[in-house]
Amino acid sequence: MLRTVGILISVLFAIATAILVWPQFFRLETTFPIAQVIAARPVLIAAFLVVAVLALLLMLARPLRGFAASILIIALLGAGANGIVGAVRGFGDDALPAKSDASLRVLTWNTAGAAVSAETIAGVIEEQQIDVVTLPETSEEVGEQIALMMRESGNPMWVHHVNIHPDVPDGPQAWQTTILISAELGDYSVIESSTDGTSNTGSVPSAVAMPVDGEGPTIVAVHAIAPRLAAMDQWRSDLAWIADQCPEGDFILAGDFNATVDHMAALGMHDGTMGHCRDAAIDTGNGMVGTWPADLPRLAGAPIDHIMASETWRASGSIVLSDASGSDHRAIVAQLEPTD
Repeated sequence: MLRTVGILISVLFAIATAILVWPQFFRLETTFPIAQVIAARPVLIAAFLVVAVLALLLMLARPLRGFAASILIIALLGAGANGIVGAVRGFGDDALPAKSDASLRVLTWNTAGAAVSAETIAGVIEEQQIDVVTLPETSEEVGEQIALMMRESGNPMWVHHVNIHPDVPDGPQAWQTTILISAELGDYSVIESSTDGTSNTGSVPSAVAMPVDGEGPTIVAVHAIAPRLAAMDQWRSDLAWIADQCPEGDFILAGDFNATVDHMAALGMHDGTMGHCRDAAIDTGNGMVGTWPADLPRLAGAPIDHIMASETWRASGSIVLSDASGSDHRAIVAQLEPTD
C-alpha cells in the first residue's frame, strides 16, 4: 500500500513538474493558479531545489529510499529545465550600447501613482537619454511637470494622456496612463478609440499614439489588468487586445503587461512575442529579471513590464533599473535600432 501511494505521488509530482516547466504545451499558461505560479521562474528553480534537498534527507530512511529517489530525480529535472529556460532568456545584463543618431531609447515605468516624483522621472530620462516614455498610473499633471523640466534641459518632449474616467475628480491614478515623446520624433496624437475606451484594455487604460504625418512608429503605452482570480477573463482579453496592437508595420509596445512571456505563448505571430513585436529584454539578456514587486530581489520578482518592437526595430540593449524610487515596479529601458 505504501509503495502504491509513493508511486502515485511521484506520478502526480512529475505531471505537476512538466506543467510548471512547459505550461504552454498543456495550454495552461493563462489558467489560474498556473499563471500565478509560473510568473517567477527563478523562484520555481529554488522551490525544486528545496524539494530535492528534502528528498535527499528522506533517502536516509530505508523504506522511503525508492520514493525519495524518484522525487529527487524529478525535482532536479524540474530545476534544470527551468534553469535552461532562464539561461536562454537571460538572468541580467546592465549594459547599454552607445547611442547613435539612429537609435531610439524607450523607458517604461509603472509609477504607482504619485509614488515617484516628476523630478525623479525627469532625471532618469535625462541620464538615460530617453526618447519615448510610457508611464502607467501617472497623471497628466506629472507628465506636464516632466515635460517642463525636459524643455528647460534642452530636450523638449510632448505629453499625451488617457484617463478612462475623466468625470471622476481625484480618481485612482491607475485609471490614467501618460506618454512622453521627444519633439525630435515629430507630432503625435492619441487615437480617439483609446481615449474614449471603445478599443482599449478593460479596467486600466492603455494609450495608442500615432505620428500625425505617418512617419515613425506607433507607440502603445500598455497597462493590462492584474491576473487576480476574479479578473482572469478580463486579463486574457487585455492580453489579446495588446497583441492586436502590433500587426505588421512600425510599432512599439511598452508598459505594464501584468504578464510574463510565458503567458504570451499563444499571442505571437511568426517569431513575435505579442503579435509581430519581440520582447527587448528577452533579446538582450534580461528576460528573467523581475520588475515587480520592487521590494523583492530582482530574480525573485516577476518580469511583467516589457518593451517590445515590431520587425522594423532590433533591440541592441536593455537594463532594469534597480532603484524603484518608491514604486512597486522597477523601470526598464531598451535601446532599439532601425533594421533598415
